[in-house]
Amino acid sequence: MNHSVTNTVRLFGAGLRALLMLTLVTGVIYPLLVTGVAQGLFHDKANGSEITAHGKVVGSSLIGQSYDLPLKKGQETPDPDLKWFQGRPANGLGSNSVNTQYKLLLSGATNLSADSKDLLRQVQDAKAAVVRNNSVPGYTVKPSQVPAEAVTSSGSGLDPDISPRYAKIQVHRVAERNGLSVGQVEKLVKDKTEGRTVGFIGEPRVNVLELNVALKDLVARR
Repeated sequence: MNHSVTNTVRLFGAGLRALLMLTLVTGVIYPLLVTGVAQGLFHDKANGSEITAHGKVVGSSLIGQSYDLPLKKGQETPDPDLKWFQGRPANGLGSNSVNTQYKLLLSGATNLSADSKDLLRQVQDAKAAVVRNNSVPGYTVKPSQVPAEAVTSSGSGLDPDISPRYAKIQVHRVAERNGLSVGQVEKLVKDKTEGRTVGFIGEPRVNVLELNVALKDLVARR
C-alpha cells in the first residue's frame, strides 16, 4: 500500500513538473520569442500595418474606409464625399448589435448568388453612380470604363485597395473638386500605385487611404 502511494506521488510530481515545463515553454517563452521576432523583423505588420499622417494614426493599410458626407435628415445611406478617392462598395456589412457603445466596422459579404436580382440591381446602380459621379465637364466616363471592383464589394467588404484603372477614372473629378490640375492628381495615383507582389503575385493596386492622405497633403500645400 505504501509502495503504491509512493508511486502515485512520484507520478503526480512528474506530471506536475511536465505541466509546469510545458506551460513555461508554450505559454511564456514561445509567445515572447514570436513577439520579439515579429517586432524586430516585421514591426509594421505586427502592429496592425498602421498608416500615420502628421504624427497621428489615421487607419490601417489592411482595412478599407468610407469617405462619405454626413447623413441628411431622412437618409439611410450617406452620399459619397466626392472630393476624395472612393474605394470599393461595402455591401454586406452587418450592424454591431453586441456592443452598441461603439460603432464598429464589421466584415462580411452579401452571399448573393450570381443570378440574384438584388445583386444585379446593386451592380447596375453602382455602375450608374460611378459614371455620374466621375463625369465632369470635358471628361465623360463611359460604362465600359467602369471596372468590376468599382461596382462589387469584396468577400470581406473592407478591401482597402482599388485598381489603377478605377483610380484613374476618378482623377478628373478629384482634381475639379479640390482645385488641382489633372496632372497633379495623376501623379499622385502613379506614385501610390503598387505593382504585383514580388513581380508576379496578384495585380497592381492603389491603397485608397494612402492615396487620400497624400491628396490631403497636396491640397494643404496648394
